[in-house]
Amino acid sequence: MAARFDTVSFLSDYGHEDEFVGVVHSVIRSIAPHVAIIDVAHGITPHDARAGGLALARAANYLCPGVVVAVVDPGVGTRRRAVAIEVGDGASYLVGPDNGLLAPAVGLVGGATRAIELTSPDHRLPLAGGATFDGRDVFAPAAAHLCNGVPLEELGEAIDTAGLVPGVLPVSQMEGDELVAEVLWIDRFGNCQLNVDPVDVDQFGTTILVVMPNTEKIGMRTEAYDQIPTGRAGLMVDSSGLLSLAVARGSAASEFDLAEGDEIRLAVADSLAVADSRAVADSRAVADSRAGTDSQQGGVSIAVEIQRKGHAQ
Repeated sequence: MAARFDTVSFLSDYGHEDEFVGVVHSVIRSIAPHVAIIDVAHGITPHDARAGGLALARAANYLCPGVVVAVVDPGVGTRRRAVAIEVGDGASYLVGPDNGLLAPAVGLVGGATRAIELTSPDHRLPLAGGATFDGRDVFAPAAAHLCNGVPLEELGEAIDTAGLVPGVLPVSQMEGDELVAEVLWIDRFGNCQLNVDPVDVDQFGTTILVVMPNTEKIGMRTEAYDQIPTGRAGLMVDSSGLLSLAVARGSAASEFDLAEGDEIRLAVADSLAVADSRAVADSRAVADSRAGTDSQQGGVSIAVEIQRKGHAQ
C-alpha cells in the first residue's frame, strides 16, 4: 500500500513537562516512519477545547496537506466519540475527539466531506492501562494509518457529518450605538484578539471608545504596533484578519487587566474624550522623554509635576 501523506500536524493541551507529546510522536513514527510531525501548539490551556479550536482555526490555512491530530479532550474515556474527518474530498483529514475542537478548522476549510468514528480494533493500540490516553492509543495510530494509505472507511463506522459536535464561538453584535464584542484570545505578547471583523468598526472612525470591565480608553486604528502612541490603546488588524487590542511594546492584557472571554464594548468616541486622551498621551510622552534627566537631578519627577498641574489622569 503506497504512502498517501508525509505530514502530521499535531496540536494538544499536553504541554512539554510530561512525556505525552514525545510518546505520540513515537507512536506515529513507529507505524509510519516516513512521516514528518509538525508541532502546531501544545500550550493550550488544559481542557479548553474552545481555545484549542481557535488555535487550530488560526493555523488551518497554513498547514501542510496531510493529517491533523488535535487533542484537547476533557471527556476522554467517556462516551464522546473519537473521530476522523475528511475535508476537501480527501485532501486532508482531521483526527481527534468529537467535542467541538475540530469544528472551527473544518468549517474554515469548507466543511466535512466524510467522517467516521474510530472503532476499528486493528487500527489502534491495545490498552496497556486505563482509557485515559487516546492521543497515544487511538488518534496517533489512526493518523499514521491514514498517512500509510489505509482508506478512511477501514478505520471505523461512517457517521453523518451533520451530527458532528459544532464549535461554539461568540459573535459580536450591535446593542444600540455600541458593538458588543469579546476577547477571543490573548497571545504571549498580551495582544487581545477580538471577535470583530475590522469592517464592523469602520462606522466609528479612526478613534474609538473602548469600554472594558475595569477601565475605558480611546483606541486608535493603526497598522503597526509602533504606531500606537505611549499611553494610548491601539486597534489593529492582526495576522488572522480580526481586530486586536494592543499597546506599543507592552501587554494590553496586563495594562487593561483583561482575560479571554471578557466583554469589550466599542463605540464612537466623543471629541472631549479624544482630547483628554491625547493630553494624557502627550503628558506621558514628555514624562518618558525627560525621565532620565529628572533622575540625574534627583528632583521631583516630571510625571508628578504634570499630575499636580492637572494634566494627568
